[in-house]
Amino acid sequence: MTGRLVVVSNRVPSDGPPAGGLVVALHDCLRDSGGVWFGTSGQITEDAPDRLATVEGDGYTMRTFDLTPQEQTGYYLGYANSVLWPLCHRRADLMDLHAGDYDTYIGVNRRLAKMMAAELRADDRIWIHDYHFLPLAACLRAEGVTATIGYFHHIPFPSTHDLMALPERDLVPGWMAAFDLFGLQTQRDVAAALEMFRSLNGAEQLRDGSIKLRDRRFQVRSFPIGIDAHAFARDAVEADGRSRVNVSPDERLVIGVDRLDYSKGLDNRLRAFGQFLEKRVEDAPKASLLQIAPPTREDVPAYARIRDELERVTGALNGKHSDLDWTPIRYIHRAVPREVLAGLYRAADVGLVTPFCDGMNLVAKEYVAAQNPDNPGVLILSQFAGAVEQMPAALIVNPYDIGEMAAALHQAFAMPLEERRERHEILARGVFRNDVAKWTQTYLDAMARITRAAQELAES
Repeated sequence: MTGRLVVVSNRVPSDGPPAGGLVVALHDCLRDSGGVWFGTSGQITEDAPDRLATVEGDGYTMRTFDLTPQEQTGYYLGYANSVLWPLCHRRADLMDLHAGDYDTYIGVNRRLAKMMAAELRADDRIWIHDYHFLPLAACLRAEGVTATIGYFHHIPFPSTHDLMALPERDLVPGWMAAFDLFGLQTQRDVAAALEMFRSLNGAEQLRDGSIKLRDRRFQVRSFPIGIDAHAFARDAVEADGRSRVNVSPDERLVIGVDRLDYSKGLDNRLRAFGQFLEKRVEDAPKASLLQIAPPTREDVPAYARIRDELERVTGALNGKHSDLDWTPIRYIHRAVPREVLAGLYRAADVGLVTPFCDGMNLVAKEYVAAQNPDNPGVLILSQFAGAVEQMPAALIVNPYDIGEMAAALHQAFAMPLEERRERHEILARGVFRNDVAKWTQTYLDAMARITRAAQELAES
């Protein structure tokens, strides 16, 4: 394919060389095509100018813009993260609707579209990421952009029932139809999106699987994201996670790694571990839960509430079960470097990934990639994580059922080595085969086919 790859995300990578699977994969694609990456600068400016600044990348250009304090409040903290985020995570009850936030959200999208349109070319391939920019394709079309535009939704797609709680619900189908390719994590998400269109007058699903809405024809497809599994495995081998957490040779370690978010089911996870401790027999090896939960969006009230609850539950359980030489729950409320995490995953006997709702959850895949194949740990995975569609060999649990999660911990610790190896081999085969590079290429190949089909139709 000729033409540049143009990526759009809420933030561009700004802290030195890119780290992490998705950023590295996009970095490599942009470098290979000499593309452009658009996004916010991370700077809040009282009089943010309507122009883009240039940051030089490695073989490509990053174009950034500042937000005003009002835009940071209304666009980012408000509509994106206090309305769309809870809506998509099945928590419409936590939507914090404020007059003016939608106007600010759509205003940022229109402002970016106008600045981008002046620089885009007809043969560009535009790949927009995540819910911050759901209306961006419609705004670009309004500016006359005709290039192929794709989108990837990293979080779950809302159910039709939940979508009814959104005041702007009637706009969502049109936002989606302005893209040529609307990518989702799972088949479950695709089903939710198709259900929404089936309920609309004037929407039609065509024989090739694409959707037609008025004069727009587009595709909704699943592209389950992966990780850079080989790099993560190398980091895990090189790190000594067990000595870092200072556990005794006979102590069992459970690990959970999640952003501090109400969608992650952290309070139920802690209670399940507490119930597991209640049923521990006297001479059984001690087990500790290492829960790493970096802060996020602390200016949003719902996040402050979940932080307070986790601290309360952790304190209560540790007060009840701790011994002079043993603290059963280690709760870390800060970020831990990726290479350190890899070693901690490898050291853990159990990976506990139990969100109430998650688009994919790459922690599950990182845990599997980090394991020693000769003596692997056991992955316990929520049935509501997107990863479950690709990882049925994990122990699948209902994160609302505390007793079931506690029983899964007992099962994991009692699992024979042969069964652990069999389950891990199945899981690892999928994680390493369907890595982030394959995800990126699969998505871009789908965009290329759409572009070719449009060109052939124009020439016929």
